[in-house]
Amino acid sequence: MASSLSTKPFLGALSSDEPSRFGSLRHSDLRSAVLRISTSRQSRPRTLEIQAVGSTYGNYFRVTTFGESHGGGVGCVVDGCPPRIPLSEADLQVDLDRRRPGQSRITTPRKETDTCHIYSGVAEGFTTGSPIMIKVPNTDQRGKDYSEMSMAYRPSHADATYDFKYGTRSVEGGGRSSARETIGRVAAGAVAKKILKAYAGTEILAYVSQAHKIVLPEGLVDHETLTLDQVESNIVRCPDPEYAEKMIAAIDAVRVRGDSVGGVVTCIVRNVPRGLGSPVFDKLEAELAKAALSLPATKGFEFGSGFAGTFLTGSEHNDEFFMDEHGRVRTRTNRSGGIQGGISNGETIHMRIAFKPTSTIGRKQNTVTRDKKETELIARGRHDPCVVPRAVPMVEASVALVLIDQLLAQYAQCQLFPINPEFQEPLQMPTLEQSGISL
Repeated sequence: MASSLSTKPFLGALSSDEPSRFGSLRHSDLRSAVLRISTSRQSRPRTLEIQAVGSTYGNYFRVTTFGESHGGGVGCVVDGCPPRIPLSEADLQVDLDRRRPGQSRITTPRKETDTCHIYSGVAEGFTTGSPIMIKVPNTDQRGKDYSEMSMAYRPSHADATYDFKYGTRSVEGGGRSSARETIGRVAAGAVAKKILKAYAGTEILAYVSQAHKIVLPEGLVDHETLTLDQVESNIVRCPDPEYAEKMIAAIDAVRVRGDSVGGVVTCIVRNVPRGLGSPVFDKLEAELAKAALSLPATKGFEFGSGFAGTFLTGSEHNDEFFMDEHGRVRTRTNRSGGIQGGISNGETIHMRIAFKPTSTIGRKQNTVTRDKKETELIARGRHDPCVVPRAVPMVEASVALVLIDQLLAQYAQCQLFPINPEFQEPLQMPTLEQSGISL
């Protein structure tokens, strides 16, 4: 009989008559047993399928990431990118270089160039509208560093939960739970940022606003004038030089002890088109939170006034409207964070994402082994003493993927037919010269 895997997806859920097919099944027999599952021509067709496996984001601009920390490479496939957008590997490399390991003493010492290659979806320097495949090879794997961790779970790491869920895992580097997976998101996010900038002048900038107990005071950074050069002026990516030095010192202090600390990344988005986001389950802040919290080591998300807004009254918190000199409805304050009712209002979006201390540390900790014996573990390998400096481009990319997907959704639903000019603003389409789009 032919294997069912050649014709139908394997569901993992057994029907009432399937235990007899498996009989007494040992763990070592599982692979061969799955391959022996058969479907005869007389059997009833299955009607259920697994629709999602967690590696794809987006409806219109769909991004699937692939690869593992110590495999052959990592990358992404971008489907739904508009055609005739100028795109090169150099466009992607800028953000990949900001994300790569080994860039300073306060990041992991793993040495990777993270050089990207575009394998499809681009011809003669322009996107074709077909799926774009981007891959980055792994060149500095050290699987032997994970020999102890193949036997014992790292406290607060995904080691244990991957075993709990799948019954197996990729030990070296943490597999898909490694931050190396985010290379695909950063590459795809660079494509999204390029389109957003060309179409609407949208700018996405993130920076470190807290490292351990060093907190950048609210209002010290001017979000209207903040530049990428200011963010990139130091290794911790804090735009204020004085606080940057304090943050670097705090990270250095734990790094030499084999420990780690967490922090907060603040992200702002300027020149956001109005109308992005859809009630009720696809609110813009909900999509941004999902994308941000899917990043490794994230522990919290807030936008606008966030939790601090709970201490205000309605009269203190409300953003009053006014008419600006161009006849546009604006708000005098921005405690809403650029989003009201789950829809962008055109003001600057600002959010904060909290990252925990890196769980893999070089200090002795109590844990258990995979065969359920208590033990002690001192983790080896190369790991960030604080993830937030390298998380900055990851956050920007995640935000960009949300916004480009929502921009395409807004155009498809609300801009296809003539708008109501009393309330709606047209999505301003740039000229060919402004966008760089090819005829």
